[in-house]
Amino acid sequence: MGLSVNGVFGHVLEKTRKEVASKSSGGMEIILSSLENTQDLQTTLNILAILNELLTVGGGCRTGVFVSKGGTALLLQLLVGSSKDPPANEELMLHIHSLLVKVGLKDRKLGVKARLNGALNVTLNLVKYNLQNHKLLLPCLQVLRVYSSNLVNAVSLGKSGTLEIMFEIIGPFSKKSTTLVALDTLASLLKSGMNARRAVDRGYLPTLLTIYQDWHRNDTRHRHVVIRKSILGCIKNLTNIKLGRKAFIDANGMRILYNTSTVRKCWIKFHFMLPACPDTGSTGQYLQPNYEEVLSKEPPTTNDDIETDINKLRPIQMNTRPFDELRAYEYFFREFSENFELNHFFLSFVTFTPHIWKLIHVVIRCDHFLFCSQDDDFESPRSVIPPSSVNSELHRPIIIPTTPSSLGPQNRRPPQEDLLTPKPDESPLELDSISISKRPEGTSDPDLVCSLGRLVLDAGVNGGSVDGPQDEGGEQAVLEVPDTAALLPLHDPDLYLEMVKSTRSVPAYTEVGYPDYFGHVALNLREPILERVYGVQRYYTYIFQDIERLIHPSDILDKVVYDLDNQSCPVTDNGESLKFNSKFESGNLRKAIQVRKFEYDLILNSDINSNHYHQWFYFEVGNMRPGVRYRFNIINCEKSNSQFNYGMQVLMYSVQDAINGSPHWVRTGSDICYYKNHFSRSSIAAGGQKGKSYFTLTFTVTFQHKDDVCYFAYHYPYTYSMLKMHLQKLSALRTAQIYYRQDDLCVTLGGNSCPLLTITAMPGSSSNDPISQFRSRPVVFLSARVHPGETNSSWVMKGTLEYLMSCSPQAQSLRESYIFKIIPMLNPDGVINGNHRCSLSGEDLNRQWQNPNAELHPTIYHAKSLLQYLRATGRTPLVFCDYHGHSRKKNVFMYGCSIKETVWQTNVNTSTCDLHEDLGYRTLPKLLSQMAPAFSLSSCSFVVERSKEATARVVVWREIGVQRSYTMESTLCGCDQGKYKGLQIGTSELEEMGAQFCLALLRLKRFTSRLERHNHNSHLLDMETDLIETRSIPNITSPTTYVLEEDEPAFLEEVDYSAESNDEIDPDLEPDLQDNHAPQTPILTQSSAAKTHLTEIEPDSL
Repeated sequence: MGLSVNGVFGHVLEKTRKEVASKSSGGMEIILSSLENTQDLQTTLNILAILNELLTVGGGCRTGVFVSKGGTALLLQLLVGSSKDPPANEELMLHIHSLLVKVGLKDRKLGVKARLNGALNVTLNLVKYNLQNHKLLLPCLQVLRVYSSNLVNAVSLGKSGTLEIMFEIIGPFSKKSTTLVALDTLASLLKSGMNARRAVDRGYLPTLLTIYQDWHRNDTRHRHVVIRKSILGCIKNLTNIKLGRKAFIDANGMRILYNTSTVRKCWIKFHFMLPACPDTGSTGQYLQPNYEEVLSKEPPTTNDDIETDINKLRPIQMNTRPFDELRAYEYFFREFSENFELNHFFLSFVTFTPHIWKLIHVVIRCDHFLFCSQDDDFESPRSVIPPSSVNSELHRPIIIPTTPSSLGPQNRRPPQEDLLTPKPDESPLELDSISISKRPEGTSDPDLVCSLGRLVLDAGVNGGSVDGPQDEGGEQAVLEVPDTAALLPLHDPDLYLEMVKSTRSVPAYTEVGYPDYFGHVALNLREPILERVYGVQRYYTYIFQDIERLIHPSDILDKVVYDLDNQSCPVTDNGESLKFNSKFESGNLRKAIQVRKFEYDLILNSDINSNHYHQWFYFEVGNMRPGVRYRFNIINCEKSNSQFNYGMQVLMYSVQDAINGSPHWVRTGSDICYYKNHFSRSSIAAGGQKGKSYFTLTFTVTFQHKDDVCYFAYHYPYTYSMLKMHLQKLSALRTAQIYYRQDDLCVTLGGNSCPLLTITAMPGSSSNDPISQFRSRPVVFLSARVHPGETNSSWVMKGTLEYLMSCSPQAQSLRESYIFKIIPMLNPDGVINGNHRCSLSGEDLNRQWQNPNAELHPTIYHAKSLLQYLRATGRTPLVFCDYHGHSRKKNVFMYGCSIKETVWQTNVNTSTCDLHEDLGYRTLPKLLSQMAPAFSLSSCSFVVERSKEATARVVVWREIGVQRSYTMESTLCGCDQGKYKGLQIGTSELEEMGAQFCLALLRLKRFTSRLERHNHNSHLLDMETDLIETRSIPNITSPTTYVLEEDEPAFLEEVDYSAESNDEIDPDLEPDLQDNHAPQTPILTQSSAAKTHLTEIEPDSL
């Protein structure tokens, strides 16, 4: 019976509490009014006790009601009034400060209100005179901590002697409960520079180090890690000022922290603040040390970047430009007005009189066009087509890069050959004077190793013919290379050198990278993703090694061996240092510093006209020793995490191996780690944000050959000159059935042309029906390489182009189904100059699609104009796809656009009519998931985010009205699902992806035609089911932002990870055969519970 009565009483009491503290009730106002008007001490204590109970049980909601009713001001008035008649009542002070602690969590203006009411000194005096009264001291310290979070209050409290009081409370190892609160209060006070200087002047920094050592020594069971961390937080705030850093070094702080950390490294969860590196011409010239910890934050529960404005999600139903402005782009769509009679006349001569094409090229005036209209009475706009004049700058001297070998006497060539070796001070050779001598198969050169990195000059008579014997005084350079034509049908070293001649770079490169010159043959062997070593220890091992540099400076060489800003580098030495070079197309390495005998710090260039985007690298290394472990540290990377922490390796190309018949880029490197270092980015470089740190990519390599020349790259390089070479080789594959035309869309800021390709099938005849069918083909618009560092997108595009130009029946059927408009490289200038993300304007071109500038963003401006012209003429593309690469996710996947899926990720209330849309945008990704082994449907997302509203995908969807507008992302690392699970991706897999995309388009054509006949009702039902199943997954906020299951410990930086897909296909089907061997069941009838893994999207990716 007693239990029942108590239960009823408790229920009534809780109900009464809720009613009193609710906003609609006047109970809280009555309580506060009673508190304000009473003069009786006991009544006041009772009311405060009731408020304490209400706010303790009710949590934040009741506290918010208390604040909104003016409770904070009333408490402060009561505090100041009670202090005027000393001694103050201890119980009253305890109740008031306990309430203020609770209020401080909700009232952000508590510190300001306290200062204006004069309550700061009241609480401070209570602390000063109650140092031994822990019961009252604890809430007072908690209130002081709240007060000091305001910078003005912190300065005022510092002047009032609060620092000295805190150091009276903080002391050696003890079990006092006030120590932690006092440390937190001190840390807040020391965020003020004035207080930090005052603390340093009074010698408190050595005191803190001594206290830390004592706590570390006595806390053997790690029960007080939080207190030790708070002490370090105070030390960190002191070292944020220059005076504090000097005091820290003078107190031997670096060694103290290092020694205490290395004893039990597994417990360290903080960053060390390192002093500045000496400015001795090394790393210190480029990077400033970071003294402010940037703690990784927990991901928010919602994605605020998702677009919630329905009006912005709806396609724009109007032309943004007058058609008269777009009429000039008719030049690029001549296929829609040709009658093909003249072309068939020309075509009949192709087989028998190929020289006719030279005549055609001259007559037509555009030597890139295979087919031209007979009635070609319109000219290209002057702003679009590059001028025909040839700049003499294009004929600058270009040489093959050389790295002199350190040869012993037994390995030296005969003296007469040494005399012919180019000297450093000699003028570089003209490209026209270089010829290629391909070594016959099965033969070898015993002095091959000695000749690496050298140009052997053969004689020429006054620059005459190179045929036959030649004199020693000639200028003809012969470089022996293996004949890889059978393996690389689209690569020709001679042609590549010709393409380099017309490529314009800002640094005016005069050298050619060996890998680009020799070519790359995809490996037959699969390269597995490195097994991950879990745990935090691997990160801090490298951080401790960085600290050791400053503790033991005598071990550091600090010798600059390569510097783009100093042409006198490298300095001649005894041959113990590696030789670096990046002065070739797409190269990126600014500086190399030898820090130890076999360890080098590397600094990357930022994008031109920008002060950030350091990620892409491509450089040459020579003068190495075989069998020695060399460590390389790229110390100014910017991304917060990388797949290098999850099994990805850097790429290396050995010239020695290439000459020996293995011209491969191979994954290499051990002890790979990507971690935050102690160098801070300037606020300008970090986009106005302070406290941003650089990151280090470290890896170790053991070279196999002596005096080799090796190249390292972020990903498989694909240069602009390589594209031009491939396009010229592809044009030779055209047949009588292929319509192929190459136009120059525009000229870039750097003076390079941007190729535009048109590929389709020739009409069956020049009669009306075939011509009508030809002109009614839907358009597919493809683009790639808007971000220069995403070289994988070019390899995917290469696979697409090769498939489109192939002679297989599927390729012919594909050409007969669509007209392809392709821009294979949207950012030639960025690619040429080794940028990671930007063009020469220093801007991300994939953020300029809403309002591109014709002068600053010519490729985007004219590409968008082409799409606007197609819409204005009623030929809106069926598919638009922009090829990209993703640095922090695995697999290949797509981003699309959907009103419905975007709204479902928000709390916006919309009507059913607002969410009506055709779900056909999911068809192509679904097809790819069933056909392409590297493609992951679960990684796809169709959410529109505010930060992506100016990207190609979103603008083409909204303004051009292309429902199937995509960004296709290819991993830089590898796959974690399907046929290639656990393998790093290579060029063959990327090219295969490009071919599979073509096959998916072919199946899309057949599928959409079938749907049109059946009104595609079942298709829509299936797509709707997929969406509902995806939506039903719990705890999903945005499929483009966060991960359901963390792949790293929570205290580390997050990494973006794609999940395993449940959709797998038969891995044994060849690309050309998959279309014929596909299952005959309806493709989209299997409902895939698209297990949406929510992963953060990088700004480099879209």
